[in-house]
Amino acid sequence: MAVAVGVSSRLPARGVVAVGLVGLIVLGLVAAWISPERVVDVGENLMHAVRGLGARGAVVFATLQILVAVSGVLPASLLGVAAGAIYGLVPGFSLAAASTLAGALFSFFLSRSLFRATVERLAARRPRLRNLDTRIARDGWKLVCLLRVSPIMPFSATSLALGLSAVGLRDYAVGTLASLPALCGYVFIGTLADTSLSAWATGASPVRLVLLGIGVLATVVLVLRLGHIAIKLGLAPPAADNLEFTGDQNRADNLRAR
Repeated sequence: MAVAVGVSSRLPARGVVAVGLVGLIVLGLVAAWISPERVVDVGENLMHAVRGLGARGAVVFATLQILVAVSGVLPASLLGVAAGAIYGLVPGFSLAAASTLAGALFSFFLSRSLFRATVERLAARRPRLRNLDTRIARDGWKLVCLLRVSPIMPFSATSLALGLSAVGLRDYAVGTLASLPALCGYVFIGTLADTSLSAWATGASPVRLVLLGIGVLATVVLVLRLGHIAIKLGLAPPAADNLEFTGDQNRADNLRAR
């Protein structure tokens, strides 16, 4: 018993928080991938419960949206659809946007205050990590913007990861604004759904297709940018060097064949 207490007392509180946040994010991703219908059922139950609370429902909904933005236990887009179904386009978007931004800022400050010092200590001993951190901070709001628009980057995980980096608060806040047009699109989808959130899982509306197309384009640009950073830091060989090496190898093979 004493041994168990000693081990638990040595476990850092920030480690518990990190494990808990990562667990919630993974749980949300797995649930949305394996059983989107179950996720929709949870969202619809929450939507009906909030509707029954009247004016207090807005406070409850905002709290839920902040928790989702921090933990990732539910897709943020799902609550965007719910906001449109409950409150309409303008009030729903205003409430969802304010709550999402509040959750994003809270995640950023939580990650930075708990874990940034550890990253700085590691970077001080590892030049490549230090250079990567500096390069990410130099890209600033542009990189944050691409991360927010890309559909493959979970909102909560991105917030926590950026809190670990040297990206400044202003760049983080400006870049996070790029997530609002997509959120507005999901709120608009919710105004059409009205009483059901099934459109979030199965819908193929023009609005959703446009959002997906923009997200795919942002993902391509993001991958190219990250590749460029990797080449600059020596983490990946330049494409030109690969082509030159291949050409030299081919010429050597031809000479040996003669």
